[in-house]
Amino acid sequence: MTTMARTSTGLAYPDRFYAAASYAGLDGSLNSNNNDVSSRFSNEVALILYALYQQATIGPCDVPKPSSWNPVEQSKWKSWQQLGNMATTEAMRLFVKILEEEDPGWYSRASNFVLEPTIDVQMNTITAENGSLVQTQDKDVISEGLGSVVIYDEWISPPITGQNPKARYQHGAAVLQEKMYIYGGNHNGRYLGDLHVLDFRSWTWSKVGTKAVESPSPLNIAPCAGHSLIPWGNKLLSIAGHMKDPSETIQVKAFDLQTGTWSMLNTYGRPPVSRGGQSVNLVGTTLVIFGGQGANRTLLNDLYILDLETMTWDEIDVAGVAPSPRSDHAAAVHAERYLLVFGGSSHATFFNDLHVLDLQTMEWSKPAQLGELPTPRAGHAGVTIGENWFIAGGGDNKSGASKTIVLNMSSFVWSVVTSVEGIVPLASEGLSLVVGSLKGDDILVSFGGYNGRYNSEVNILNPSCKLNLQSNIKEAPSAVHNVTNTTRDLRSEFEIGQGKIREIVMDNVDSKPTISECEKTNERIIATLKVEKQELESSLSEEKLQSLQLKQQLLEAETRNAELYKLQSVRGQLGTEQSRCFKLEVEVAELRQKLQTMETLEKELELLQRQKAASEQAALNAKQRQGASGVWGWLAGNPPEYTAIDNHA
Repeated sequence: MTTMARTSTGLAYPDRFYAAASYAGLDGSLNSNNNDVSSRFSNEVALILYALYQQATIGPCDVPKPSSWNPVEQSKWKSWQQLGNMATTEAMRLFVKILEEEDPGWYSRASNFVLEPTIDVQMNTITAENGSLVQTQDKDVISEGLGSVVIYDEWISPPITGQNPKARYQHGAAVLQEKMYIYGGNHNGRYLGDLHVLDFRSWTWSKVGTKAVESPSPLNIAPCAGHSLIPWGNKLLSIAGHMKDPSETIQVKAFDLQTGTWSMLNTYGRPPVSRGGQSVNLVGTTLVIFGGQGANRTLLNDLYILDLETMTWDEIDVAGVAPSPRSDHAAAVHAERYLLVFGGSSHATFFNDLHVLDLQTMEWSKPAQLGELPTPRAGHAGVTIGENWFIAGGGDNKSGASKTIVLNMSSFVWSVVTSVEGIVPLASEGLSLVVGSLKGDDILVSFGGYNGRYNSEVNILNPSCKLNLQSNIKEAPSAVHNVTNTTRDLRSEFEIGQGKIREIVMDNVDSKPTISECEKTNERIIATLKVEKQELESSLSEEKLQSLQLKQQLLEAETRNAELYKLQSVRGQLGTEQSRCFKLEVEVAELRQKLQTMETLEKELELLQRQKAASEQAALNAKQRQGASGVWGWLAGNPPEYTAIDNHA
């Protein structure tokens, strides 16, 4: 039987913790006491340092309560027992933190401390003929710091060195070259513009010196919050964000890791309006931007795409019902095709709805969510590992979201990874979440947030592999639970010189049922998959038959459409002829009316001609009569009338 044992020449955990313990006067043995500690610290501080040291080096308190006749030992036991099941790394971190608060210059004075690595020794346990166990050393594996502790599905605080960034929330975070970069954020209502980096290999913070690109006009890189930080090549892109003096449109800033300079990138097309609290996701060589809150507090649900190769903006017209306007939501991309949007808030409402956008058809849909539906929240953060979307933090202005959840993006099944208690950074709004690496495993790394106070803590979570099975097969959670819990750990501690060997003996008796249980589980899974395969094949056959029927119906419909088209063409021609006939009828009616008018005029003309002829004849007759009467009247002494008239004139 192969077992794992941990040996040390005096250092079993991170060097900084043991340096602090040595400086505080704790010698590392099981009989450690706080006599030396109490000489330089208050009784209260000495007791908590003792308890944290015991928790970090031995584990939870499992020794009997001392007699009441010994109040000192009883106080030490009570202080240790109150720590409960606190994680080893958490106890180490708190020990160092309290020591730094009480004695800030302790590290510079601990000059006699010598660093020594932790050694994990793999032991082969062989059963001898007499039934006794003989242990032989097989392989030495040196591991230091956080790498020596592997805890799954629990948030822990790793031992970190360097100067922590200022506490903040609504900052941007991105991972590049095994380092987490933190930029900007909000602290006490003030926007920040500093850039910090956490090296995952040494777990050390450092501040990045930055400068603007030299140009004829000075470039002002304004502090911001609510922006998005995206790694692109050897650069970090800062997209959008709230600023003291907001611009009209979204700004795209770039930080070059090689030159250590900020620059403002020129974009083309019609850019989106300025905003913060949006989601930005990298899909291939494009950025997909959704929602957010504008500088005038207008909530948005528009969708834009920025092509990083041409730096051109494009506003997308989508089909389906889009999510309601919101900000401080989370978004993820699955299979380089689907954009998932979860949660967020309006001015008065917090959401827990899930929307999916097909980036090929540009159509929104709202799938049914399965499993334990998350509570409404905003200000949460999410990252993807495979087809799992992990979400942490957020809140509803009343309380923080204490559960870290995971969504299988293929089946839309929610599961709870772990839960935290109390007002802690993991239940904060505006925290960041990225994917780091620890001993080859993908881990979640959170930073900052606001839950009544601003935080600057780093926490990590190593998700177990069972999460990949929970969302696909209903029986998988119980199966994995059996696999991970059928072994028993029997810890025995004993001293060798000044160091300790902590031996974890795996119970070989329980390992066989574990294998058998795994085989049974696999058989059930295979049987389930076979049934599903048969159902899918049957459904596929039905779909093919329906497809053939639809094709036949489509052909018939096309034939009818062709005939209808011909009829419509003839109907159109008839309509044209009818229109021409109507016009001709109108023209004929007009001509008839004109003809009647001409006949009337001819009759009137003939009548006038007759009247004229009669008038002329009457005038001629009158003239003749007048001429005859004139001669005889003159002879009779009566001159003609015209003569009198002329004389009178």
